[in-house]
Amino acid sequence: CGKLRNDFTSSLCVSFHLLCLGTRRMTEGNHSEVMEFVLLGFTNLPGLLFVIFLLIYVTTLVGNLGMIILIRTDSQLRVPMYFFLSNLSFLDICYSSSVTPKLLSGLLAERNIISFNGCITQFYFYAVFGTTEAILLAVMAYDRYMAICEPLHYMSVMSPRLCVQLVVGSYIAGTLNALVHTGTLLQLSFCGPNVVNHFYCEIPPLLLLSCSDTRIMMFVVVGFNLLITSLIILLSYTYILATILRMHSAVGRYKTFSTCASHLTAVTLFYGSAASMYSWPSSRHSQHLDKVASVFYTVVTPMLNPLIYSLRNKEHLIRVLFLLTLNYAIILKTVLSFL
Repeated sequence: CGKLRNDFTSSLCVSFHLLCLGTRRMTEGNHSEVMEFVLLGFTNLPGLLFVIFLLIYVTTLVGNLGMIILIRTDSQLRVPMYFFLSNLSFLDICYSSSVTPKLLSGLLAERNIISFNGCITQFYFYAVFGTTEAILLAVMAYDRYMAICEPLHYMSVMSPRLCVQLVVGSYIAGTLNALVHTGTLLQLSFCGPNVVNHFYCEIPPLLLLSCSDTRIMMFVVVGFNLLITSLIILLSYTYILATILRMHSAVGRYKTFSTCASHLTAVTLFYGSAASMYSWPSSRHSQHLDKVASVFYTVVTPMLNPLIYSLRNKEHLIRVLFLLTLNYAIILKTVLSFL
C-alpha cells in the first residue's frame, strides 16, 4: 500500500509540474491575448440561488463526511462495497468543492471574473475528481458483478489489497486523464471573446470560444470520460441482469437486484446528466440546458449520493439524517451568533 501511495503522490507531483509548465508556456506564447474569462453563470435571482446552492453545498459536505465517519467507525461496514462508497463520498466532497465555491462567489459579484490560469486550474481539479469518480463508479459496478455473479469467490477476489489497488489506480488514472485533457486544452487558441456562458470552466463552453479545431478535444473528452467507463458498467450490469433472470424465485431476484439498485441510481444520475453535455456538440441554443445538466452532476448528485446509498438500510439512513440535522443545528447557531 505504501508503494501505491508513493506512486500516486509522484504522479500527482508530475501532473502539477507539467500543468504549471504548460500554463506558463501558453501565457508566453500565442494564447496571451486572453488573460481572463467572464463567467456569466446564473443572472436571474442571484440572492435566492446563492441561498439554495449554499444549502446544497453544506448538505453535500455534511452528508458525505457523515457517510465517511459512519463507514470508518462501524465494523459491520468494513466490506469492499462500503470501502468504495467511503472513497466515493470523499470524491463527491472534492468534486463539488472544485466548482461550488466559485459558483457562490459569482452569485455575489457584479461581474464574475476568473483569470486564465485560474480557469485552467479549476478545470484541472474538476477533471481530476470528475474522471476519478467516473472510474470509481465503474470499479463499483465490477464489485457488484463479483458479488452477484461470483458470490463464492467474492471475498477471495475482492481482497483488501485489491480494493486499495483499484481505488489508488482510479486516482492515478483520473489524474493522468485530467492532465491529458488539460494539456489538450492548453494547445487551443483563445483569440476572440472571453465571455463563458457557464458558471465554471467546463470544456463545451470553452471550446465555443476557441479559434482552433476542437473536434479532437471533444473526442478525447468523450472517449475517456464516458465511453470506456460506461462500457465497463454496461458489461457488468449485462452479466448481473442475466444472472438475476436465471433465478427462479421472485423474492431472490428482488433481493439481488436491490443490492445494486443504489449504485445503478447513482450511475444514472451522474452519467445521464454528463452525457447530455458531451454526447453532442454544444450550440448557442443548448447552453442553458448545459448549465442545468452541469448543476445536476456537479452540485446535486454529490448531495444525493449519501441518501441514495442509505435508503437500503434504514438504520444507516437514520444515522445520516441525524448527522445532517445535528450539523445544520450547529451551523444555524453559529450564523445566528453573528447576527
